[in-house]
Amino acid sequence: MSSDIEGLTVNYEEDGLLKVKELDKIVLTKGAWSTIIFRFQDWDAKKEAYGADKYTIRRYQKRSGEYMMRSKFNISSRDQAQKIIDALSQWTSQEEV
Repeated sequence: MSSDIEGLTVNYEEDGLLKVKELDKIVLTKGAWSTIIFRFQDWDAKKEAYGADKYTIRRYQKRSGEYMMRSKFNISSRDQAQKIIDALSQWTSQEEV
């Protein structure tokens, strides 16, 4: 893991090949518990190319100076991401009762 939040990544390399390529990340919260959303692509060996964008939200806990991933939620498609955006937009635009 990493002792610095900026060092956290979803990049994954195996046998010299970057199988998961991080495209972007946004830190949503910082602190003892931190939340980051990543945009990434998986390597498709059959097509010898990276696939469509995917997204993952990960929660990290900092203990003994190191961040450890504690949970994750994968958003597998642009369509699913848009449905989440639409639901949150609807809920956050409603007046609180």
